[in-house]
Amino acid sequence: METMRIAVIGAGGRMGRNLIRAISESDGAELSGALEREGAEEIGADCGMLAGLKSNGVTVSSSMDEAFAGADAILDFTAPAATVAVSDYAAKHGIAHIIGTTGLSDEDGEAIAAASQKTAIVRSGNMSMGVILLSVLVEQAARALEAADWDIEVLEMHHRHKVDAPSGTALLLGAAAAKGRGIDLDKTSVRVRDGHTGAREPGSIGFATLRGGSVVGDHSVILAGPGERVTLSHHAEDRMIFARGAVKAALWARGRAPGLYSMHDVLGLAR
Repeated sequence: METMRIAVIGAGGRMGRNLIRAISESDGAELSGALEREGAEEIGADCGMLAGLKSNGVTVSSSMDEAFAGADAILDFTAPAATVAVSDYAAKHGIAHIIGTTGLSDEDGEAIAAASQKTAIVRSGNMSMGVILLSVLVEQAARALEAADWDIEVLEMHHRHKVDAPSGTALLLGAAAAKGRGIDLDKTSVRVRDGHTGAREPGSIGFATLRGGSVVGDHSVILAGPGERVTLSHHAEDRMIFARGAVKAALWARGRAPGLYSMHDVLGLAR
């Protein structure tokens, strides 16, 4: 099969550099271009050198036309505004768009869904294969354990620089629990507890957020019943797990019909 040409947006950031490394390690994939915001100090830098590899002759650009020329897919772990703009560009040019960006609003989601009518888009709050498997287990556990007796809490911790809360992964896991229970997460989730809150609302799904240090990502879903607890957890030790998952998603998206897909589709776990 012909090698897939993959571009990276946000190439100068930590995830961008990991994505460049992951592409270099993947059979059937090659880096075709890289994008950074206007004025970024990485503009013009060699992507291989930027990612701690040998020079690869691909330089960072501030122009989407240059960075995405000839690309079959775009890997995107940036910010909501940039992601929506790239999604629109990808749709117009028939380029698969792999989205790991979190903190997207409902309006952003609608724009991405509209773009998916013209190209294949894989969007996930977490690209780790372990987390996606965990979400399946959470859904099964939530379905099996009666809501009247078992409370669900989602606990997450990330590094001090993370700007959105709860994390996209925590929301993904909460959504899996809500799906298992057959309820609407937006109507049943509890994001903040402070002061005299009263007793826990039966059937609600709680979220607790911790921030500090250099934690890549820790997530636990606690199902607390009478006299016992079940804890399902995932601990990310290296951002490369997300980068490898994104490349896997890009390779999977090749030749796919336009549509909005998830990592569950990529791993064959969608129902």
